[in-house]
Formats: sequence, C-alpha cells, structure tokens
Amino acid sequence: MNLFDVLKERGFIYQATDEDAIRKSFERKRITAYIGFDPTADSLHAGNLVPIMALAHLQKAGHRPIALVGGGTGMVGDPSGKIETRKLLSIQDIKNHAEVLKSQFSRYISFERDKALLLNNADWLVDLNYIEFLRDIGKHFSVNKMLTAESVKQRLETGLTFIEFNYMVLQAYDFYILNRDYDCDLQMGGQDQWGNIVAGIDLIRRLAGNEVYGLTFPLITSSNGEKFGKSVKGAVWLDAGKTSPYDYYQFFRNTMDSDVERYLGYFTYLPMAEVKGLAGLKPPLLNRAKEILAFEATKVTHGEENAQKAYLASIEKFGEADPNNTVETSSSILKVRGGGADHPSVKVNVHDLQNGLSVLDAFVSTGLCSSKSEARRLIRQGGAYIDEKRIDDENLLLGEDDFVDGELNLRAGKKRYMKLQIM
Repeated sequence: MNLFDVLKERGFIYQATDEDAIRKSFERKRITAYIGFDPTADSLHAGNLVPIMALAHLQKAGHRPIALVGGGTGMVGDPSGKIETRKLLSIQDIKNHAEVLKSQFSRYISFERDKALLLNNADWLVDLNYIEFLRDIGKHFSVNKMLTAESVKQRLETGLTFIEFNYMVLQAYDFYILNRDYDCDLQMGGQDQWGNIVAGIDLIRRLAGNEVYGLTFPLITSSNGEKFGKSVKGAVWLDAGKTSPYDYYQFFRNTMDSDVERYLGYFTYLPMAEVKGLAGLKPPLLNRAKEILAFEATKVTHGEENAQKAYLASIEKFGEADPNNTVETSSSILKVRGGGADHPSVKVNVHDLQNGLSVLDAFVSTGLCSSKSEARRLIRQGGAYIDEKRIDDENLLLGEDDFVDGELNLRAGKKRYMKLQIM
C-alpha cells in the first residue's frame, strides 16, 4: 500500500494539504518528512507516540524521517494547545532535555546510513541576526493572517505574549531550512499545528518556489474525553525510570473497550486485518485484545523482554484474561505464553523422553502438583495446560518433539507456571 493510505487506514490522517499530491509523491520518490519535538521535559511521553509512530511507519516504507529537536523553538514556547504561557526553561535544561530525546527516538527509528536524520533547530535559530531575520523572513508574514490561526485565536482570549506570537514564524523557517538543506518536502504534526505548517509551506513557496506539503494527526483523547497519556498518577512517560514498563503495560491494558481498535492502529505494528479482528471481539474476550495491545505497545517502547516481564507480572497480580480462549494473531504475546517467558524451570533428561514422559509425572516433578492423583484432578477440572493448550488426556505421554527449542511450559490454574527444559 501507498504510505499515505497506510497512515490513513491506521487513523493517522486528520488533515492534508493535498492528498493526491502527497500520495503521488510517496510513489514517485523517497520522501524526506519531518516532525518537530520541543524539549519541554526530560522525557517524551505517551502523547508523543502518534507522531513518533508516524515517523516509524515512514521509515518502514522506505522513506526518510527527520526527528527535529526544538532546541531553539523550545526557548520560545509553542502556544498551541495551551491556555497560558509555557514556563520558559533555562538554556541548560533545554540542552539536557534535547540529549535525552535523541536517545529515545532511536528506539523507534534507525539513524544508521542516512535512514533518518536527528537535527536540532538551535543550530540555525540561536545565532540569527534579529534585524536581518525581520527583513528577510518576517516581511513574508501577514499579521492579519497569523491571527486567524487556531493556535493564536485560542490564546488571544487568555493572553498571548509577543515571544509566543513569533513561534509560527520560527517553525515556518524550520521547514524552509529543512527543505533547502535536506530536501524535506513534507511536514507532519498534531492538528493544532496546522496553521504553523501552512505558514511554512507558504514561506517556502515565496522564498524558493518549491511545492511542499503538510499533514496533521488527530489529537488523541480517550472515549471519556481524557487526554491521551494521562493516568491517575499523571503523565505516562517513555522513560522507564519515570514510568516503569509494568505501569506502561497497565496503562494500555486498562484501555476502554471503545478505544481498542484506534490504539491498536496507532501504537502497534499489527496488520490492520488483525486489528479489525481483535477489535471485533466481544467482552469478556475483548480483554484478550487489550492484553495484546498492552504487550505490543510495551514491546515497541521497552523491548520484548520487558514486555514479557510486564505481561507475566500482570497475570500474576490480576489473573489472565479468558485463559480458556485463544486469539489467532501474529502477536508476540502468544509466543510469550507459548514458551518465551522467563518462568522457573526444572531440567528433564533427554533419555527420560525416549519412551515418553507421563504428563502426570511432569506436573509432579515440577512441583505444580503434590501427587499424581492431584494432577489427575487438575486435568479433569480443566486447569492443566501445556504451552497454553488445555490438557484433556490424563494418560498423555510427552516426547522430545513436544518441546520447542528444548523447552515446554506447564501451567496449573491461572497463575502457577513452570518450565521443563531438556538437558
């Protein structure tokens, strides 16, 4: 699929300056596109995930993303989406935050061999000559037109400082520099950035005569109107030291039923056919889809190992969603339950498997049952599992072929796990 159609199908597109032209551009050449992130905190948060995932999809489709750290614009403060002036940070804080953001971007996109660029607009904004900038750039902006931008209109009611009013001009200049020096033809951002993006497109047309484009993403809120990335504890950060992988997992696990499809589209790489299938599940089986959403989203940000640990800690504390049901997807969560998790283990000699190991002996030898009679009762009551498949035959014999990479997971009830490993 064309990248524009991929983004649209997954729910990323809110507005676009010219849908057909953007779609054709993705077909015609390798596009360079950018999104700006001001370093207002020492970590990105879950609210930044939609633009970050858009850059990741851009790179996966063979195009080149630019993650622009706003070391310069961060000194001014974006008035968009705020009802009052942002607190101006010190220059040192901005520099420190910018360094942290650089390392966090690398979790989602690769900066190797020109696959993506990581830039800081402080490199061209900080040393600008004010009078020269006003003469060469400022003359292209109409105050009347700037006042019609949504980000400006909203703030006029509560008060807009002169420094904030300049933000649109600086962001437009960013787009011009990136187009001039890095062949960047597309700017993306939240829907509140529409006025700033259009201003940049107009500036490039006036200064260079180039045709460039813009598109925006919807601002994400939950179905109850809560701002995305907020929880009872505050913001959900991408830094594991500020929000642990377990709490991150729980944030997505607690997604409202009506938000499951949207969040699977935004925050995972699952194919949309699977997203639709998961979202179509009815409660209580829909909870399985929420587990998959939480696992996949945690894996993207914190890696598969941390996602596995968060999943196992969650089912240890709260139990498993519908353990007698399975959902067929390409999700790694099924691999976790099928043997990828770090359960306690017991060794079994390969020679003991030659004639078959009784499943009753397996449950007793691992300590999951105290006797064969207890193991029989567990099986008859439907509480015994091998690699998340319920055991119905108490006379089952296990052979070497039943082990995957030398391992096999046993489960008794909802929460008690043990791994058999061939030695």
